[in-house]
Amino acid sequence: MSKDQIVMYGADWCGDCRRSERLLNELGVEWTKIDVEADLTAADKVIEINGGAKSIPVIVFQDGTHLTEPSDIALTEKLKSLSII
Repeated sequence: MSKDQIVMYGADWCGDCRRSERLLNELGVEWTKIDVEADLTAADKVIEINGGAKSIPVIVFQDGTHLTEPSDIALTEKLKSLSII
């Protein structure tokens, strides 16, 4: 799987972002990070995806679905459902 197929919108100060990053890395999943602090268009994209909320991380998958602030369990289950892990 290409790292372009999973995109995480997040920020370095965000604890939930760091936790999701750590899980993706531990599972050997390729992904791309977009820092919403450095890229204001990314911050706008987060608001669009979340229907007005600024919640991060937002993890977008190759099938067009996304998870916002997922637990490790929810993220793992999503990765399994997409046969990524």
